Amino acid sequence: MLTLLGVQTAEGQEGRRSRELERLLLQVGKDDRDAFAQFYERTRAAVYALALSLLHDAHEAQDVAQDVFVKVWENAPSYRPQGSPMAWLLTIARNLARTRLRQSGRQVELDEQAWDAIPAEASGLPPEDRQLLQDALAGLEEEERRIVLLHAVAGLKHRETALLLEKPLSTVLSKYHRGLKKLRSLMKGESDR
Repeated sequence: MLTLLGVQTAEGQEGRRSRELERLLLQVGKDDRDAFAQFYERTRAAVYALALSLLHDAHEAQDVAQDVFVKVWENAPSYRPQGSPMAWLLTIARNLARTRLRQSGRQVELDEQAWDAIPAEASGLPPEDRQLLQDALAGLEEEERRIVLLHAVAGLKHRETALLLEKPLSTVLSKYHRGLKKLRSLMKGESDR
């Protein structure tokens, strides 16, 4: 399952990913449009997943994600490496999503199809693998699915997921592991049919 999703679990790979995002952000700060396009491609699924998890509305999540990348372009010149570039990006996303919630004064229940669309955003999956993943994810509880998607598909660390969902790390870890166990069982059941 994890290799299917292309999840990078080694700490060295995570560090390289963070350094690469930082390099791209610094280039974006110098008006490098190619660097911006690469940064966008590498982070858009995480931004959309976070916005969706907070807004519970696919259209609003897409709008917020677009606004996030406008803010990135505008604020990249003032970005200073002080930690995780992904945390910086997702803080922008969380703040914009919360502002949208306050302004609208409403929340819409999340459509199952919206959560199922997140794996479709993940690059590198053949259509048949994507469909298998979406079918298996549909068998998870909403919070388990959210945590698995934010970590495995969007690439957030468990600490980042906990911070962004405002849940204790232990809760995120337990729901993630429970969700993976269910996914394995569901996918094994698929192959037995």
